[in-house]
Amino acid sequence: MALDGITVANLVTELNHTILNARISKIAQPEPDELLLTLKGDKAYRLALSASASLPFVYLTQTNKPSPMTAPNFCMLLRKHIANGRIVRISQPGLERIIRFEIEHLDELGDLCKKLLIVELMGKHSNIIFTTEDLKIIDSIKHVSAQMSSVREVLPGRAYFIPQTQEKYDPLNTAWEEFQNQALTKPVSCAKGIYQAYTGISPLLANEICYRASVDGDAPAASLSEEEQLHLFHNFMWMMEDVKNESYKPHMILQDGRPVDFASIELSQYRDFQKEYHESVSYILEQFYARRNIYTRIRQKSADLRKIAGTALDRSRKKYDLQKKQLKDTEKRDKYRIYGELINTYGYHVPEGAKSFQALNYYTNEEITVPLDATLSASENAKKYFAKYNKLKRTYEALETLLTETKQETEHLDSIVTALNIAESEEDLTQIKEELISYGYIRKKSGEKRKKVKSKPFHYLSSDGFDMYVGKNNYQNDELTFKLANGGDWWFHAKGMPGSHVIVKTNGKELPDSTFEEAARLAGFYSKGRENEKIEIDYLERKNVKKPNGAVPGYVIYYTNYSMTVHPDINDICLLEEQ
Repeated sequence: MALDGITVANLVTELNHTILNARISKIAQPEPDELLLTLKGDKAYRLALSASASLPFVYLTQTNKPSPMTAPNFCMLLRKHIANGRIVRISQPGLERIIRFEIEHLDELGDLCKKLLIVELMGKHSNIIFTTEDLKIIDSIKHVSAQMSSVREVLPGRAYFIPQTQEKYDPLNTAWEEFQNQALTKPVSCAKGIYQAYTGISPLLANEICYRASVDGDAPAASLSEEEQLHLFHNFMWMMEDVKNESYKPHMILQDGRPVDFASIELSQYRDFQKEYHESVSYILEQFYARRNIYTRIRQKSADLRKIAGTALDRSRKKYDLQKKQLKDTEKRDKYRIYGELINTYGYHVPEGAKSFQALNYYTNEEITVPLDATLSASENAKKYFAKYNKLKRTYEALETLLTETKQETEHLDSIVTALNIAESEEDLTQIKEELISYGYIRKKSGEKRKKVKSKPFHYLSSDGFDMYVGKNNYQNDELTFKLANGGDWWFHAKGMPGSHVIVKTNGKELPDSTFEEAARLAGFYSKGRENEKIEIDYLERKNVKKPNGAVPGYVIYYTNYSMTVHPDINDICLLEEQ
């Protein structure tokens, strides 16, 4: 996921086509390690620059961010020197993860001069450095002293240079002998040999080169034949030709709708994943970081709810297993009843003090041995067996009821855990928390007011133009099925497991087969079985779906339905944005 040299090269190309010769009209520093430049050229642009250790980036954006009331010193310094300056050159040294902005401006005396704003996108070593034209550091967004780094100081007055911490080669200017000697002779894997030898090549791209060459990237480089090595080199050079020719394909890799990776070169190793392309690498980067942040934030915010629901679910499952074991123990109750009946029938000729006797079981016409307590009379033994039978009978009847309740509780909690996996916003989590409070899994704080929730179900459009709605949680499932849907609409659900209700609005029309199949895939994807290769889906007209009195949210029953088996992949189904 890190920005590699090729993605940076793509960025430089895009910036040269958009903001070259633009003037800097505003400079803001919304975060301690982030700048936002407002630029005016043929049209207005915003350029976001971040030296965050965990998420460094550079991209064009339409989004504005609030700035602190008092501008930080670095921001004030940039305003003093380059406010209203013009960007006359944007470059990248080699394939380094560095972008240099050469800015032309007027100094205090009105003379034309140049300064450099250098953005280093190097993970925890990322920085934004402001220098003179002859590379003398004026200031930086992060100061790096000799105590912090033995390689390079980044302080006002010091000379700027690119730290050569690793002797890497330029991938844009290499030859077969160099590639063979530097990338394929070390005692490491093929992929590691490539990215350790060349600047700007990330592990992701090194594995992509190996994949294109049909070589196992984890295999030792020394294990390759000369023919395989040559084929690997050719694929390496073909990728570098794309960079030289600026043949970029900015895209994002998605799995189950979640962003996994991004690149500016086609990633063929992700052939089974969804790919989202865009002509602007800035758009891809902004969308990727935004979506990853949303996903990460929701996972963090739902951690407490997951713990509560997960603990309750584990407890419910253990209780269910214990009750089933206790129910199994009651299976011998009828044996005690038969013993009592046989003692009453044949006990009059059993000798006093006998420990057992043989009798014909008139239910099965088999001879059985009836154990006796030698200290008790025949009638007392019979009473003892009937007492055992009645106790086990009462236990059995109570356990049957308890098992049903515990099973329903387990299914309810399982559906809540599934809803937490589907949640994409804080509003979704609020609805789930309300459900946990309503059923006593979370204690409601005194005086706490119920929040108004604006969470809406997913809204998809089938390839045939039919609206398809997917509930994100149990409350939404009930809302969709019993308020939004009409009797003639179609209802879909994963068979025998927790998941979303899917409603297809027919508007009185007959649904084509493709819409049935797409709705079934949605039901499979938004269920507990989304990772399965195949999943069975039940579907029927909504009028045949019933909700028992007193049932928990999301629980329904139905008897007449159709079924189909689908692969729960929804990458090609159109998701409409919430209004």
